[in-house]
Amino acid sequence: MSDSNDIVEGFLAHSPHLAKVRGSYSPETTKEKGKEPEGDEETCAAFGYLRGLQDRALAIEFRLRSGDSECYAYSCLVSWRFNPSIGLLVKFTTGDGVTLVLIRGSNLEMLVNGTVNLTDRGLQRHRITWVREMDQDELRKAGQTEPTIDGIDIGDFESRDEQQEWVKRRAPAFLRRSDERAIGSVRD
Repeated sequence: MSDSNDIVEGFLAHSPHLAKVRGSYSPETTKEKGKEPEGDEETCAAFGYLRGLQDRALAIEFRLRSGDSECYAYSCLVSWRFNPSIGLLVKFTTGDGVTLVLIRGSNLEMLVNGTVNLTDRGLQRHRITWVREMDQDELRKAGQTEPTIDGIDIGDFESRDEQQEWVKRRAPAFLRRSDERAIGSVRD
């Protein structure tokens, strides 16, 4: 049985206008030329993203320093809030309840390679494939305009009151006035 390389070579051999690309598609020949095959994902220290402007990821993975990771479908992404002094608060909903992900970091709105950032050109367009907590060495080495992820907190909730209390403890700047009044009235 022929392998796929033989089939492609055979096709290219019978197509004179494609003769110049013969042998240039295989991983072996790209390594010989000193380049790796181009993928559809780019990365920076803080996150990975899809290169194509029209490409959409199906899910986003949050990679924790501990080695654990959690993955959520973009179809469950309800909203996100950005505060440059704190980071991002991302909300996912499923039939089981609500999950909040607090991404603490800096320069999250800065463009990486002139094309994508974590906020409006990343999450909003479903191009981010993973986000990871950086260790202290990586944070120190990061440039002043590079995005950094200091920490990721993830919480699962069944009620709105639980969500508001969690946000109040971790990042009160994300609470809206109506949220603060609701929390206060619960305690009164």
